Amino acid sequence: MRAPELAGDGWLNTGGARLDLAGLRGKIVLLDFWTSGCINCLHVLEELRPLEAEFADVLVTIGVHSPKFLHEGEAGAIEAAVARYGVHHPVLNDPDLTTWQQYAVKAWPTLVIVDPAGYVVHTAAGEGHAEALRRVLGELVTEHDAKGTLRRGGNPYVPVEEQPGELRFPSKAVQAPTGRILVADTVNQTVAEFTSDGETLVRRFGSGQRGSADGGYDVASFADPTGLTVLPDSVAEQVGYHVVVADSAGHLLRGIDLRNGRVSTVAGTGTQWRDGESGGKALDTDLSSPWDVAWWEPAGGVVVAMAGNHTLGLFDPVEGTITRLAGTTVEGLRDGPAGEAFFAQTSGLAVDGAKLWLADSETSALRWLAADGAGGFTVHTAVGTDLFSFGHRDGAAVQALLQHPLGVAVLPDGAIAVADTYNGAVRRYDPVTREVATLAEGLAEPSGLLIADGALMVVESAAHRLRPLTGEVAAGPRQVRGEAQAVRRPPTVLAPGELDFSVLFVPPPGEKLDDRFGPSTRLEISASPPELLAEGAGTGTGFNRRIRLAEGQPEGVLQVVAQAASCADGAEHPACRVTRQDWGVPVRVRSDGEAVLQLILAGER
Repeated sequence: MRAPELAGDGWLNTGGARLDLAGLRGKIVLLDFWTSGCINCLHVLEELRPLEAEFADVLVTIGVHSPKFLHEGEAGAIEAAVARYGVHHPVLNDPDLTTWQQYAVKAWPTLVIVDPAGYVVHTAAGEGHAEALRRVLGELVTEHDAKGTLRRGGNPYVPVEEQPGELRFPSKAVQAPTGRILVADTVNQTVAEFTSDGETLVRRFGSGQRGSADGGYDVASFADPTGLTVLPDSVAEQVGYHVVVADSAGHLLRGIDLRNGRVSTVAGTGTQWRDGESGGKALDTDLSSPWDVAWWEPAGGVVVAMAGNHTLGLFDPVEGTITRLAGTTVEGLRDGPAGEAFFAQTSGLAVDGAKLWLADSETSALRWLAADGAGGFTVHTAVGTDLFSFGHRDGAAVQALLQHPLGVAVLPDGAIAVADTYNGAVRRYDPVTREVATLAEGLAEPSGLLIADGALMVVESAAHRLRPLTGEVAAGPRQVRGEAQAVRRPPTVLAPGELDFSVLFVPPPGEKLDDRFGPSTRLEISASPPELLAEGAGTGTGFNRRIRLAEGQPEGVLQVVAQAASCADGAEHPACRVTRQDWGVPVRVRSDGEAVLQLILAGER
């Protein structure tokens, strides 16, 4: 189809110019539909960088920022996200999801290729499509070079001058046994060590270059360090390092020896986990965007908030192993036995003795783990309901609302402080009364909290600083009665009764579906509420299914997980891949709705 025009509220990284597809005719255009709080979208930004370099003279990448949360649609938030994640291509602000709807997008992230003649030729949902995109781009270059319709050279991207600072979008902080405060200085690619008041910089671990090099404090490198935890003295003596760092973009855990400053890799291969086993020897196991870490004695190791695959891992520094502690990799909110629980972008951890508290960002939830008395652990939710509800509302926890929290801390009085990131607030949850209140407002994306010498401090990421909240705490909590909000995504209008459902997947050029070891595709469908689906829920192998929407259910969410295995065609030892995507499709059931729904995993509609 002819590519719809790009519509939105403004452009970033263009020097103030507004772009249109007519002006890009002759170039290959790659549209990346993303939102700044989506971990899969951040993975795609990394995947696209090599492609942007390889096809620099013919490809124009445009990020279409279509927000999920209210805060993500604010101009200042988008500007901060573009700087934080090093986005080096034009970005269109699409706050009302206008362009999203014109391209019939159903998931973050979604990639759309527009050929030099202005036609949509390929769509892919989710991450892990880099090699497939490379092949599609290569074919387009060959085809349009031959036709004489390919325009080389020139790019509308105009870089924005970055402002250096002592801290640059820091994420989290922890107090070392020496009393000094360690800050994950994310965009400066270092761990910064401050005096106990958090004001005087003592030294840095890391050269400031983005990478994964081990070595002395001045030569080692990090890739977006986010979380930190201090090991017990007895463990640190055995393993030779004192601090574990969640190196999120490197998909690694790093160790820091505070005596000599040496940095070493202690878990991860540097390759992002995609599928299959997720445990074993720590240095042989792929990780997926570890976002925070915390030593938790009941589990006997370092708990890892694995934001990239919605799980919690358990790293044993002494044994050098890592296993899955909780979660299934399905994105959602479900309590119960740890191995059956659903999480959504696990992002912040704090320990209160027998309980491990967790900020589960995409469900805007505060949750906790505790031993179940039978050798395992159980997951509970204190605040939060699902993937789509959020807001800033205090009161009884059962009706209180957060918006994409990233950090937690245990206060001296036993209450839980929450870095309510997208509300720009610090909230307080009382586990005894189960009441939520607000401690501080007007903060610039607070992402981490710590208790240093009994005082609460906040890592104010978008303000590039660490500061105490002494005055706010002294003033006491207050109540905010904000309105409930919902994810900013237009529902798909479907008719009640029988529905022809399908997932489109076309293997990339040079590959075919891999049926050597059984069915090459897998499809799982469920709904929230479950009553939305009268028939068709469950897991099967085909990408086409007749399902039935129940009468009397006006709306809900279809939850779909699709997976396809493909391999290089004709090779003796073919390279193979698994492509997977999770969708949560908001649905409104009306008599005038469609009786057909197709989701695109990869291919051309």
